[in-house]
Amino acid sequence: LEQGHDQLPLVVPLLFYQGERSPYPYSLRWLDAFDDPLLATRIYSKAFPLIDLTVTSDEEIKTHRRAALLELVQKHIRTRDMLELARDIGLLFERWQVPLRQKKALLYYIAQTGNTSRPADFIEIVAEPLSTDREEIMTIAQQLKQIGFEEGLQAGVIQGREQGIEQGIEQGIEQGMKTSARQIARQLLLTGMAREQVQQITRLSDEEMAQLALSANI
Repeated sequence: LEQGHDQLPLVVPLLFYQGERSPYPYSLRWLDAFDDPLLATRIYSKAFPLIDLTVTSDEEIKTHRRAALLELVQKHIRTRDMLELARDIGLLFERWQVPLRQKKALLYYIAQTGNTSRPADFIEIVAEPLSTDREEIMTIAQQLKQIGFEEGLQAGVIQGREQGIEQGIEQGIEQGMKTSARQIARQLLLTGMAREQVQQITRLSDEEMAQLALSANI
């Protein structure tokens, strides 16, 4: 697939055995390794179930109880300005009393990965309908105003006065984005999210992830 092919090659399995017991004493069907081989055969011998969010309406998604929040975010994370969904997300937080750690992890993920030009405003709107954790959520909005893109822009303008405005702004924004990515990665790691998933979201290098995990004792 990495070489541009759209189909998998057919691989013929071959087991070479030279163990102490003779003849080979185990099953040659990999499905027999399951606790219920008959059920495994039924599951893996037919097309797998599909949940296609791209053809599922937002209103139907909202009826999916606790799964609705993640499904709604995943459906629109790259295709729509998440600012339009901010209030819906806040209402789902409130309806299902989502724990604070999960709220933070999801909001950091949206701020870093989602399509929105105003992440701080997005989080402030999310916080409006909340009866609990509002202050903690607003703290995230304040952090986004103080670090990341806005901090990078300010640093870039100052640096630009000495080295050239365009170059300084570009370098400052890059520095601010790196700072924001590290902050977000640390928060996601502390929530228990897998390191590989955090790295995919924040696009930090292996070395940066290792340094972050070491400094946070994770």
